[in-house]
Amino acid sequence: MYQYDEFDRTFLAERNAQFRAQVERRIDGSLTEDEFKPLRLMNGVYLQLHAYMLRVAIPYGTLSSAQMRILAELAERWDKGYGHFTTRQNIQYNWPELRDIPDMLDRLGEVGMHAIQTSGNTIRNVTADHFAGAHADEVADPRPVAELLRQWSTDHPEFQFLPRKFKIAVTGSPMDRAVTRAHDIGLQLVERDGEIGVRVLIGGGLGRTPMVGKVLTDWLPLADLLPYCEAIVSVYNRLGRRDNKYKARIKITVHETGLDEIRAMIEDRFAEIRPLFDDSAMAALARIEAQFAPPAFRANTAVPALDPVLRSWIDTNTEAHRRDDHAVVTISLKAHGATPGDATAEQMRLMADLAETHAYGELRISHEQNVILPHVPRDALPAIHAALRGAGLGTANIGLASDIIACPGMDYCALATARSIPVAQAIATRIDALKIEHDVGHLKIKISGCINACGHHHVGHIGILGLDRAGVENYQITLGGDQGPEAAIGQRTGPGFAYHQIVPAIERLILAYLDLRDGPDEIFLETYKRLGAAPFKAALYPKEALDAA
Repeated sequence: MYQYDEFDRTFLAERNAQFRAQVERRIDGSLTEDEFKPLRLMNGVYLQLHAYMLRVAIPYGTLSSAQMRILAELAERWDKGYGHFTTRQNIQYNWPELRDIPDMLDRLGEVGMHAIQTSGNTIRNVTADHFAGAHADEVADPRPVAELLRQWSTDHPEFQFLPRKFKIAVTGSPMDRAVTRAHDIGLQLVERDGEIGVRVLIGGGLGRTPMVGKVLTDWLPLADLLPYCEAIVSVYNRLGRRDNKYKARIKITVHETGLDEIRAMIEDRFAEIRPLFDDSAMAALARIEAQFAPPAFRANTAVPALDPVLRSWIDTNTEAHRRDDHAVVTISLKAHGATPGDATAEQMRLMADLAETHAYGELRISHEQNVILPHVPRDALPAIHAALRGAGLGTANIGLASDIIACPGMDYCALATARSIPVAQAIATRIDALKIEHDVGHLKIKISGCINACGHHHVGHIGILGLDRAGVENYQITLGGDQGPEAAIGQRTGPGFAYHQIVPAIERLILAYLDLRDGPDEIFLETYKRLGAAPFKAALYPKEALDAA
């Protein structure tokens, strides 16, 4: 894992001291809230419905056990005993006192963490495949590239006031677990003739106008990555609209300009600035790669999973590791009825301890709001599962109907127009009561509490968008979204549903799928693609439900 050097530590200490002075000026009234707002946003501090919120970056989703313990300490010492892991591989603290936030940032700095550029119209936290460096299907570990991009983008003098926020994701897998096609820049590491290069996509994004990213180039040498990304952001910074924030993202710029024309502009800008980049970026990448060397794996023999509960958990919550005697373990933060993405301080400490004892001290955070142990010897699986079950973390539901992505919604967010968390909790509880979850199989349900789509509802197999209709919560349903290699935006089904109607509506959809599928191996998305929307709409809107809607 990447370790901060003296430059990093000095930079962070100076930045935190600067922000501490700004906080003191806000508290004593020297700064108004309007004057303080751009300063706090540059340091990851939001003003939500009820309190300030601190959003901490977890670059490319990678954590050490020591870092996870500090996150637990922050939750216990300065918040209400828990943190919320987000779809951007960040963690949010929803209840800190403003005066305490500088102390929180200093404590984070001691373990190489920060909250810089987790907000504002800048390049946000660079995300990556949550199985990076571990999964058997990976072409190359994307984290060194993500770290290089983090260093390049942090406090970049040209890109601190972009037309709108800007998001980059990197994957080394053809399965695209980083959802690169829904990002401003999506990067996929690919291999050609034994050499690793980059496939570059631009113009993806969800929110008010959801779009799937377009291929800018199928092959870019790694040596050209930084100047090429700089060319992209530079062209966007010049062309991006600042007269209308709803049309300010690069997806709109690409749409209005045209892919071919904007590609020509980027190539021209790249040709102009490429000579300014020497070999230092590749030298830095080589140094970074050395810090991401795999751990010293220990040989082991898997223990037979005789317990059916353990066997179910292994089947559902583990993935193939690049070594046959290891597994990639996903810890569900989605116990039925729990708040998706929340973890208590005690749970964070337990996960840190399990990683240190059994999994080489490494953890990952997924954009799906779960925690991963990327390198687990198979003989450690029974002990890990037993410990997780005792802490409420042993739910065997990864990729299933209750593994729901949900934004904080109107319980916390000042932008939200409807509640998300209670809807997710109610759906998961109902699914559990019906005892059909494992029969249903792979199903992605995603919920957003406003048009900004922080819950990624557009790419859910079943997407739910909560809106305000004349002061009443109304939930629209989309079907057929896909976050994988064949990324697709879900299609709206029809009229929305009131708060008390949305759970029965989702139940009707799932039960209809069980009747419509061509056998248990055909997942929900495949059935939808085969049959289209009509039979699902018929189930969703029987006459009495349509009248009520």
